[in-house]
Amino acid sequence: MFSVFFESHILGINQKKKIVEKIKNSKFQIRLPIILTVGLAAGIMIGATFAGSDQATSNFMKSVMKFREVMSLIDRSYVDKVDTDKMVETAVSKMLEKLDPHTIYVSAKDVELSNSDLKKEFEGVGIEFTIMRDTIMVLTPLSGGPSEKVGLLAGDKIVTVDGETVAGVGITNRGVIDRLRGKKGTKVIVGIKRKHNKDLLEFTIVRDKIPQYSVDAGYMVDDEIGYIKVAKFSESTYDEFRDKLKMLVDKGMTKLIIDLQNNPGGYMDRAVNIADELIANNVMIVSQEGKEPRANAEYRAYRKGLFEEGTVIILINEGSASGSEIVAGAVQDNDRGLIVGRRSFGKGLVQSLFRLSDGSELRLTISRYYTPSGRSIQKSYENGLSAYHSDFHERVKHGELFHADSIKFNDSLKYQTSKGRTVYGGGGIMPDYFIPLDTGWNSKYYMKLQNNNVIREYALNYFKKNEKKLEKMGFEDYLKNFEIDEKMISDLEALGEEFGVEYDKNGFERSETTIKTLVKASIARNAWGRESYFPIVNDINDIFQESLALFDEAETLAAR
Repeated sequence: MFSVFFESHILGINQKKKIVEKIKNSKFQIRLPIILTVGLAAGIMIGATFAGSDQATSNFMKSVMKFREVMSLIDRSYVDKVDTDKMVETAVSKMLEKLDPHTIYVSAKDVELSNSDLKKEFEGVGIEFTIMRDTIMVLTPLSGGPSEKVGLLAGDKIVTVDGETVAGVGITNRGVIDRLRGKKGTKVIVGIKRKHNKDLLEFTIVRDKIPQYSVDAGYMVDDEIGYIKVAKFSESTYDEFRDKLKMLVDKGMTKLIIDLQNNPGGYMDRAVNIADELIANNVMIVSQEGKEPRANAEYRAYRKGLFEEGTVIILINEGSASGSEIVAGAVQDNDRGLIVGRRSFGKGLVQSLFRLSDGSELRLTISRYYTPSGRSIQKSYENGLSAYHSDFHERVKHGELFHADSIKFNDSLKYQTSKGRTVYGGGGIMPDYFIPLDTGWNSKYYMKLQNNNVIREYALNYFKKNEKKLEKMGFEDYLKNFEIDEKMISDLEALGEEFGVEYDKNGFERSETTIKTLVKASIARNAWGRESYFPIVNDINDIFQESLALFDEAETLAAR
């Protein structure tokens, strides 16, 4: 049975970048002509495996024999010593580049980390961290996790791990994860530099299972409108979503906003299940078709959903891919609600995971998926990986993010929704209501504050100094009444100067609303957790704000 899932396009891109980087830095670079030859020769293997004809089988066996022959000659006769394992991995990676952008190979040592992003939990020390000025800084110890239990605090700087110095040595996110994640029950000793402490503090942390959340927020915007932010489609996403949905329904929600902006995808069945909570009457949600019959499937609404009657709006943008496009496509094609935002990424390929004998994995595209109207929304990859991954810059260049009429669709890819509205295939989901990207608030000063983590650092410092005051105030009072005053802005500017960000009056005035909103939201996240961030930051989310005025249209569509 195929283990079918939708892989995050970002994960796929990062994996390919890692592989390319390894190749560039490899001592085998001088032997790339041989490796490329091997990769190209083996490239026939994938297509021939599934073809079924005698001629295809014969060609496949010839290709396998050629690959084996070349590898044997290199191993036996090449002048220098070679690592054949590395050569095979390189050959496989180069071979897959001849296919689509989402078929990837994951080496055995990278499998666990690659899969961990979509798991409902991982094993480690339980902190959110960032790397700031070449030092690992604890943003927050996760509530109830092993780091919180031993006394780690937000703002602590990790200087050593098991006696190894990790500050000032150019450590990467991968380096941090490799050192801090590990099996439940194992120990790691961290050396901490803490403000107002001259000596290094040592903590022995016993690793444990740490839950991961993919639904970032669920709250009532007003007495009628509920909001759910889904960050990705991981193992636990459907359960998290349903819990939030039930909570909002119990509070009297009759109108729902599902925010899928910048959601890169994940597991297909979680996306299908979420759509099923909104869609009734055994109608199509998504279908898939591949070369082999067992890769074909239809997914229909079959359960009694929690929100089949109320009004629905889905928020998407150019970062919404895969599972996000399944939900948006199902809602749009069935005229169940409105899609608001900007054209989505355009990933309509299904991958199946094949575990190889050495523990590595091949994530092979085995089918395309189609929305209920019959659309394939996969964008073209005929011009190669570089062009495929540069699509966002092309959209900016052609003005698509700012003007809806700059988007041209092929009339041959025209489809009809269940109630006769025209939609298009061939590259993402085009929203029913286009919201242009607003860059008028942006400035170089704001970007420097963000790139140097000044806003995050300021919010953390403010929280630590005012923790009791904030706790007494409570979130609801904070949300309605707390304001960022001139003293706080002056302190933020001073902190920026400490971080090398020179104050820019014009830049600040241009970005003032954004800066103040992010400071307030970041303080709230430190005080009350990640869910408190979105009710504040959505004040500057243009797509969200515009959607609030579109419920009458969405209701009319659903009732038509």
